[in-house]
Amino acid sequence: MSDTNIEGIILKGVGSDMDWSFFKKYLTEGDIFAVSDTGKVNSILISDYTARRLGVKSGDMLLVNFVQEQMRYRKLKISGIYKTGLQDYDMQFALIDIGHIQHINDWNREQVGGFSVWVNNVDSIDAVNEHLYHNVLGASLNSNSIRDLLPNIFDWIQLQQTNERIILALMILVAIINMSSALLILILERTNMIGILKALGADNQEIRRIFLYTAALIIGNGMLLGNALALLLYYIQQYFHIITLPEESYYLSVVPLLLEWKTLLLLNAGTFAICWAALILPTYLASRISVIKAIRFE
Repeated sequence: MSDTNIEGIILKGVGSDMDWSFFKKYLTEGDIFAVSDTGKVNSILISDYTARRLGVKSGDMLLVNFVQEQMRYRKLKISGIYKTGLQDYDMQFALIDIGHIQHINDWNREQVGGFSVWVNNVDSIDAVNEHLYHNVLGASLNSNSIRDLLPNIFDWIQLQQTNERIILALMILVAIINMSSALLILILERTNMIGILKALGADNQEIRRIFLYTAALIIGNGMLLGNALALLLYYIQQYFHIITLPEESYYLSVVPLLLEWKTLLLLNAGTFAICWAALILPTYLASRISVIKAIRFE
């Protein structure tokens, strides 16, 4: 509650062992607060959404009312304001010293309403959740993964990954069609040369090898140029954030890019192999050209 506005939020208590690295990346104002084991810190970390709704900024004081049978309140200073872009999260949660929550609920220092477990790899969320439920927690306790709590976000991510695969497949298909067309035109333009080479004793295998080598050069040069352009655009977006997104739809304000050299190398190698293999069939056209007709061809 501010002087003029009121907003309902969920308070999450944090202890001295809190890992602040996530929230530090998304701070827009102020700073995080340090929790001590010896006393309670009268600070609160709120989201940009909540700050705008209340009309407050970092350094202002908030009156926090706890909805209970006997109403209690605390006056806390806003140490910082964060913005994750996940509106479902930002509109609900604020962080305070867990000591305040324990005191309000008449708990001792060992009692909590729940634990948040952070994992380094998002793919291990389900495995960790199953391990906690079956091997760590008792029969009276339960565990929920972030996939269970916010399924719409993960459904959205899965949809983006599906789109990514479709777009990549279409790009490779277009590349194969364009390269096949270019190679067929090259073979037709070099029909006279093919006839002369055959007349001089070159067999079909050698002629096909010549055109495959030429196709490999074209593919390689195109990929080098494409990679150079892609890396240039990557660094421009990474440092200048030129391409933006509507945050209410994509949970992000700018297009995020992640460069993994291993993935880039594998993608280039796979693309080259697929396109080059697809060009083997068009080279058979050269082996079907008659020597006499080819020499007379103009």
